Amino acid sequence: MTLVAGVDSSTQSCKVLVTDAETGRIVRSGRAAHPDGTEVDPEAWWQALCTAVADAGGLADVAAISVGGQQHGMVALDADGHVIRPALLWNDTRSAAAAAALTAEVGADAYAERTGVVPVASFTASKLRWLRDEEPGNAARVAAVALPHDWLSWRLRGYGPEGTSPLGPVLTELFTDRSDASGTAYWSAITNDYDRALLVAALGHDAVLPRVLAPGEAGGVVHPAALPTGGGSASIVVGPGAGDNAAAAFGLGATSGDVIVSIGTSGTVFAVTDSPSRDASGIVAGFADASGAYLPLVATLNAARVLDAVAGLLGVDYDELGRLALQAEPGAGGAVLVPWFEGERTPNLPDATAGLLGLTLANTTRSTVARAAVEGLLCGLADGLEAVRGQGVDARRILLIGGAAQNTAVQTIAAQVFAVPVLVPAPGEYVALGAARQAAWALEGVAPEWPLATAAGPASDHRPIIALQYAAARDTRAAELA
Repeated sequence: MTLVAGVDSSTQSCKVLVTDAETGRIVRSGRAAHPDGTEVDPEAWWQALCTAVADAGGLADVAAISVGGQQHGMVALDADGHVIRPALLWNDTRSAAAAAALTAEVGADAYAERTGVVPVASFTASKLRWLRDEEPGNAARVAAVALPHDWLSWRLRGYGPEGTSPLGPVLTELFTDRSDASGTAYWSAITNDYDRALLVAALGHDAVLPRVLAPGEAGGVVHPAALPTGGGSASIVVGPGAGDNAAAAFGLGATSGDVIVSIGTSGTVFAVTDSPSRDASGIVAGFADASGAYLPLVATLNAARVLDAVAGLLGVDYDELGRLALQAEPGAGGAVLVPWFEGERTPNLPDATAGLLGLTLANTTRSTVARAAVEGLLCGLADGLEAVRGQGVDARRILLIGGAAQNTAVQTIAAQVFAVPVLVPAPGEYVALGAARQAAWALEGVAPEWPLATAAGPASDHRPIIALQYAAARDTRAAELA
C-alpha cells in the first residue's frame, strides 16, 4: 500500500491526513492548533505542521505530501528569507480601504478583465497596498511575497532563513499553484500568468513571486532534516498544494455541474467550471481550481453564526433548534430573518445589520423564529448560487458541506430552498483529503478517483414561497439601510 499525506493549514488549526493513495482511505491523522487573531507569525503555522505530522505518526512511510491552506494571507519575506512582519490573514479587514484604492486606480472592469477578480480586503494585493501605505519601511524590505501554503511547502523542502533551515533562503525556490495564486489579485486565471504591473501598483515595487506549478506537478521533495523528527526518506514528493476551497472541491471530487455550498463561520458557494469568470461587480471571484479548471466563488459573511445567534436567543442547542424549525411550515408563517448580523459581502453591505421582518401575533413563536433563521441562512447562500449562475454556471447538484450541514433541519430546508438536488457528503476533512489526492497525483502522474461517502440526500421539495418572501424582505432591509 502506498501512503500519501494531505495537510489543511486553516485559520484555526493544522490537520494532517495520511491516506491510501489508491483508495483515499484514511490510515491515520494528526492535528495541532493555530493561534487566534487576524495576523499571525507564520512560524506558528510551521510549528503546528511539525506537531500535526508527529501526531499523525510521522512521514517515514509516506511517499508524497501536499499542503492545502487558507487563501490570501500575506507572507512578506526579506532578502534573507526572514518574515518581515506577522502575516495578515484573509479575515483581516484593515485592508478594505486599500482594496478600494486599488479598484479606483485600475477600474473594476479592467481588474476583472485582467485577473478575473476585483480587489476586496481579503486579497493579497490589498494587504500589500495596506503595507505600502501604513508600514512603508516594511514594504521597502519586501523581496518576495508568498501565500501561507507556499511558505509551508518551501519550509518542508528545507528552505528558510539562514540558521533555521538546511538549505537557506533561496527565494526563487518558492512555488504555488493556480488556485491559490488566483486569490492574490495579481495573478490571472484568464492568462495563467502574473500581472506584475498590478503587483507594483499594490506593493510599490516588483518582488520575487512563487513559481506557479501545473496541477499534479511535483515541486520537489521533503528535506530529510526539515522536520524536527526527521522527514523520512529523501524521496517524499511535495505536490503543488492548493487554496482551501479548491482543495475541498478536489477532495469532494467535484466536477462541472457540481456547486459546493459550505456552511462554516462564513459561507461560500463555488463551482468547478470549464471557463474563467469575469465579474466586475466583485461578487463572484474568478478563481482557478486544483484540477486545471476554474472555481467561481461567492462568499457570505453570515453562515453558521446565524444559527449560533438564534440558538442562543432561544436557549437551545443546534439539535433542538432544528427540531423547532421543522415544527413550522415552509415560509415560517411570513416571518423572515435577513441574517446580516456582521454586515454582508453578498450583497456588499459591510455596515448592515440583521432584520427580523414580517412578525405578527400569530407567527411570533419559537418554532417560526427557528425556522426563519435556517431559511434566512440558506437564502443568503441561494443568492450566492444565483450570482454564480449569472457567470454561466450550470448547477445540476448541490454538495452541502460544513458542520451545520449535518443538522437535519438544515438538510430538509435546503431541499426546499434550492431548486436543484441536494447531496450531503459524510463529515470529513475535505481540504486535507483534497491535498492528499493531489499528492497522489504528483506521485503517480494521474489524479486517482476516490469514492465520495454521503451522509444524506434529502428528497427535492422546492418551495418557491421561501425565496419570494426572503427577496422581498432582503430588498426592504437594504432600502432601510441605504
